[in-house]
Amino acid sequence: MPAPVSTGEMLEELQRFRETGRVLYMAAHPDDENTRLIAYLANGRHYATGYLALTRGDGGQNLIGPELRDLLGVIRTQELLAARRIDGGRQFFSRANDFGFSKSYEETLKVWDREEVLADAVRVIRTFRPQVIVTRFSPIPGGTHGHHTASAVIALEAFKIAGDPDAMREQVGDLPPWQPTRVVWNAGRFFGHVEGTLLELDAGGYDPLRGESFGEIAARSRSQHRSQGFGSVGTRGPAKEVFKLLAGEDMTTDFMDGVARGWAQFEGGQVIENYVDEVIENFNPRSPASSVPLLLRVRDALAKVTGDATVLAEKRAQLDGIIVAALGVYAEATVDTAAVVPGESMKVRHSVILRGVPPALVRWTGIRYLATGETTDLDLALAVNDPQRVEATQVLPEDLPLTRPYWLEQPGTPGMFRVDDPALIGTPENAPADQVVYTLAIGSHEIAVPVTPVQVIDDPVRGEIRQQLQVIPPVSVAFAGELELFKPGETKNVSVTAEAARAGLTGTLRLVLPAGWTASPAGVPFRLESIHATTTASFAVTAPAQPETARLGVAAEIGGRRFDRTRQEIVYDHIPRQLLQPRAQLAAVSLNVATRGGTVGYLPGAGDSTAEALSRLGYTVKVLSEADLNEGGLAGLDAVVMGIRAYNTRKELMTKLPALWDYVRAGGNVIVQYNTTSELPKGDLGPYPLRVSRDRVTDELAEVTFLDPTHPVMTSPNKLTPADFEGWVQERGLYFPDQWDDAYTPLLGMADEGEAMTKGSLLVAPLGKGHFVYTGLSLFRELPAGVPGAYRLLANLVSLQADEAK
Repeated sequence: MPAPVSTGEMLEELQRFRETGRVLYMAAHPDDENTRLIAYLANGRHYATGYLALTRGDGGQNLIGPELRDLLGVIRTQELLAARRIDGGRQFFSRANDFGFSKSYEETLKVWDREEVLADAVRVIRTFRPQVIVTRFSPIPGGTHGHHTASAVIALEAFKIAGDPDAMREQVGDLPPWQPTRVVWNAGRFFGHVEGTLLELDAGGYDPLRGESFGEIAARSRSQHRSQGFGSVGTRGPAKEVFKLLAGEDMTTDFMDGVARGWAQFEGGQVIENYVDEVIENFNPRSPASSVPLLLRVRDALAKVTGDATVLAEKRAQLDGIIVAALGVYAEATVDTAAVVPGESMKVRHSVILRGVPPALVRWTGIRYLATGETTDLDLALAVNDPQRVEATQVLPEDLPLTRPYWLEQPGTPGMFRVDDPALIGTPENAPADQVVYTLAIGSHEIAVPVTPVQVIDDPVRGEIRQQLQVIPPVSVAFAGELELFKPGETKNVSVTAEAARAGLTGTLRLVLPAGWTASPAGVPFRLESIHATTTASFAVTAPAQPETARLGVAAEIGGRRFDRTRQEIVYDHIPRQLLQPRAQLAAVSLNVATRGGTVGYLPGAGDSTAEALSRLGYTVKVLSEADLNEGGLAGLDAVVMGIRAYNTRKELMTKLPALWDYVRAGGNVIVQYNTTSELPKGDLGPYPLRVSRDRVTDELAEVTFLDPTHPVMTSPNKLTPADFEGWVQERGLYFPDQWDDAYTPLLGMADEGEAMTKGSLLVAPLGKGHFVYTGLSLFRELPAGVPGAYRLLANLVSLQADEAK
């Protein structure tokens, strides 16, 4: 069950139960939502307030670690859930994949499956039943991210058809139609002047039950977006929010004007409002259980109310939660280990304790296991502060799904995730792997209490840690790395490991190879005697004779069954530990690439895998800090490469540039990757002036023009051709310089469709005996994706010789 709630939280939940207003906020990404407005609506007006983010932010950057793409989407999903736990909102998603920056909503809706995203929005509207939809962005294009505009376009289209029972029946099934009253745009000062009639609302109030202003709640909520560096300081006092009607009924004083609200809209509902007002008026924070008799009367009356079945079912569950909290019920199910294997037995210790003085006898009458449908009948009286305990053994189903984010289970497209179970569409994350329901009887009332089994860990530093069940295979497998470079026809040793989750495993490790790739031996036997025991096997893998990119797999065969999942965890303090179990794969790239030099210095920035890429090319990599940026620390380095956003994240870097330029003058080689215009330090980022802009090329297939095809970067030691810019992912590059000193030579030209060519993606300048390179090309995405041309280009940049810089 949820964590125990305070009496202030109980009173707030009572106010939310009394209120029937429902608002859905819609935008494109994690961080787009207006947390102040959500905090105000959920805690000031006590509306059911949802946020539908069409994407999970997979295409953005990560300021707290190296995770990108799918892994970043998992992090941002959990950051949104952490934000909602603070501001009181509910979280929804569509299946749209954040494929990176888009310059128009038309492009966005081509890459996304427009019909599927629209269907997902309709599904959420029909499920959540909002009376008003609020968009963060305008549907009229105007200098913003194409995803942003697309989110408003989808909101308007969904508003128009969500109430039509015949619309999208094939996509959303028989969900009851729902027609919101209106759609409004939550405009803000960053949108500039907004034409038309606007409505203003003050969202800067104070929540006395929390002791915080809505601005303070919002700041704590927004600060959960750590991967984007969105820490915020709380505000107090008035806070104006502006709204413009986009569609639906007119409004004059409030965006909820004319909305049917309150329990009187339900047949038989007025008595509910009267009873709840009485509960609130007489609520005793020192004895919340004294409210239970009247709450049970509310429950009896609610059973007779008719109207929207979806909303009423939600209200019944909400009321039961309030009753359980008022009684001081604490229910839990604990297990010895959170890691479970399908088909095995699991001992569960069930416990219920009653801490409030009940108005009548409370009995624990049963346990139901949702995974199997099995039930256990009980008849245990609950005395105050006297826990009742039951031990049981549950046999987990053989087909219990492995723990993994549901939207990553099947391969999707660049614009869409594939989700085969319609019931999951719109939900933020998987349901708990296993859940039980306790039945409590209070007089003639039976109340269901959902409980998720957990392992309780007594950590000597952090204290009590609760870990939900993770469904795992008996053995996990992994490659030693994620990417391996081969020369055509080359044979390399590829190492794999197997780790036991259960003792006494015997089997064989085998590689799964695409056509043209071979390995020896065919299989390697193993035996793992104990839990966490590991074994390593080596296979001689031979690449095909021609350049090629492939995916190699590995599986452990045990008793006729194949296990091919690898264990991957994401661990940060601000979100729950996340377990991903993708299929173990190695990206194998057969390519012709030559290098010069032996040792490269790498100065980390905001997080990328450039150091690993350099190692794959055969370089010895020395990781640098600002303390190394001097003559002694740079001695012996053939090149220095800066990680992405190094100038944005390393505040002392500007003071160390003179030493770097001395290193270049002496024949060194400095390569700087992209930086953003936000929080960019003052001063020149190179030995000669250049200005970073917001120019970018978002089409990863955009034609690339060689502006100086004879330049050494284009010819040596690898002759680059247009083929080296094939197979790029997500984008060409971002934050290109748009002005630079004549000392720089621009090497590449590119543009998105309908735009003028940009020439700032790759600039090279000589300095003394060495050279300086600034590039906004998205090597940080291409290198881990195994794009051959990105490796050949990186090798040329690092391999530039001193006499070639002139």
